[in-house]
Amino acid sequence: MSRIGKKAITVPKGVTITIHDRELEVKGAKGALRTPIPEGISFRQDGDQLIAERASDELAAQHGLARALANNAIVGVTEGFTKQLDVVGVGYKADIQGKKIVFALGYSHPIEFPLPEGVDAKAERLPAKASIQQYQTTLTLTGIDKQKLGQVAAEMHRLRKPDAYKGKGVRYADVQLKLKPGKTGK
Repeated sequence: MSRIGKKAITVPKGVTITIHDRELEVKGAKGALRTPIPEGISFRQDGDQLIAERASDELAAQHGLARALANNAIVGVTEGFTKQLDVVGVGYKADIQGKKIVFALGYSHPIEFPLPEGVDAKAERLPAKASIQQYQTTLTLTGIDKQKLGQVAAEMHRLRKPDAYKGKGVRYADVQLKLKPGKTGK
């Protein structure tokens, strides 16, 4: 039984939804997104409500998935999504040059990371993060497609994962790291 799938989605004003056979097209102020509809799941629009229905109880997982994907598309075209990454470490930096980000992460060469279409980035130094040792920059990624935004953030995080002792690397801003204690001599 999918509790998420049973919840109706409220469609805000200014959002138009077109229901095709295997696809849901959502248009809003920030852009347009297409979301696939799994086999056996159907959508119907009832006024300002979008309702997901399933053919049988065996499709409970796909029911919740389809509803969540549709909701993410609606939120994306109205509000958008953001992810923040912190660059931490002495000499580490991230510079935005047009549609690419150039990272200096302690390797012998700079790393150029091209931003895909639909994802924008902003680099800034936040004073609230001064408590983090060796803090350098915060990258704020914005976009309307939640999946693409999360994938780009994961690829940037993978460039230099935070080490276990000092936390140096590219880390998610909302994830608290538990650092290992260093060696202590007697």
